Amino acid sequence: MQLTAYVNGNMLPLQDACIHIEDRGFQFADGVYEVIACINGTFLDLDMHLQRLRYSCEAIAIDLPCPLHEMAARIEAIYHANPFEDAMIYVQITRGRAARAHLPNTMPTPSLIMTVRELPAPSCETLTQGASAITLDDIRWKRCDIKSIALLASVMGRQEARRRQADETIWLDEQGHMLEGCSTNVLAVIDGSLVTHPLDHQVLGGITRRLALQLARQHGIRVVERPWHLHEAGLQECMLSSTTQGIVPVCYIDGQAIGGGTPGKLTLQLRDWLLQHFDELRQEKTHHA
Repeated sequence: MQLTAYVNGNMLPLQDACIHIEDRGFQFADGVYEVIACINGTFLDLDMHLQRLRYSCEAIAIDLPCPLHEMAARIEAIYHANPFEDAMIYVQITRGRAARAHLPNTMPTPSLIMTVRELPAPSCETLTQGASAITLDDIRWKRCDIKSIALLASVMGRQEARRRQADETIWLDEQGHMLEGCSTNVLAVIDGSLVTHPLDHQVLGGITRRLALQLARQHGIRVVERPWHLHEAGLQECMLSSTTQGIVPVCYIDGQAIGGGTPGKLTLQLRDWLLQHFDELRQEKTHHA
């Protein structure tokens, strides 16, 4: 299967796509990224992803390689250059090429790299039986609101989850509060309310997280953004949210059954509402085409 990548203005066969060895993304993880889902040609909340990309670039003082409307056009072009109807587009911006030093002598030109893969879907088993997770003390840096390409802690977290035959690791702060997963946000149903940790430097503002809270409010579900514990009274359901997987129930954490060990009613309802939202986006695009 022929796949195409975008590297600094050039469309290339994926196997030929390269960056210079002194690109600061390779040398220092000096860059940021986004992962954008596209379903049958409809990009899911592209504007929000681009706004977050700009936020991340500004936070580490990297200039955007192009205006956001041009970025959107390049993302659409790389999607159409690949064979997947349902795809995830990985967009990475680094500070660019410079001799290896913590501070470059001159400001390099930022690098823009994009690749496309087929959008994965949760397995039927995950949706019917729920995912499992473990918890670990948070070992990440203290600016998780920036979508940094420095993901070694998340790699280590996923390795430990696999070793313990779980699907995800959820990071805990020093007080034992549930923060987020390696590549997911974490939400819970506690005494009938949808609860999730508030946005701060410990938690990334996930696009699907935001949509889940918005949909819950629209349907009269009480939403509370506060720190919460796995062992607090009233915990009924738990779920993970992400761009690539939507909303997925979590039924076991550290071996403890959540809600009797079966996917929760509100979790599955939120997933249905989310899928309906995506269908409306597709229909809106078809109507305007």
